[in-house]
Amino acid sequence: MISYLSEIISIGSYKLASILIFLLPFTEPYLSQNPELIMLVVGFGGQGLFASRFIIQWISSESVGRSVIPIGFWYCSIGGGAVMLIYAIWREDPVFISGQGLGLLIYLRNLYFIFKEKKENNS
Repeated sequence: MISYLSEIISIGSYKLASILIFLLPFTEPYLSQNPELIMLVVGFGGQGLFASRFIIQWISSESVGRSVIPIGFWYCSIGGGAVMLIYAIWREDPVFISGQGLGLLIYLRNLYFIFKEKKENNS
């Protein structure tokens, strides 16, 4: 199953590389020989998005003078975790896949609780 998903992701990265080569011809020497660079960019992008959640949390906490976890923290967690999960599946790394998969469930559950509480308070 993981190998199949990895292959689908690889096919998608090759198609994305082709589109980028078409739109940005100067990328052709790099991407035609190394289409896996697309997935490295995806992996680093996911890591950057995931790390940005701490910056959001820090700025929010500084603005109120106490530790808070804003909703943006959870959105960055979900976005970064999802992108990192795609990267982990592409790498076929079961440790990384299980960590990101479980994390996504926790982040989604926290958003559920936030929206549930907001709904109850508005009723």
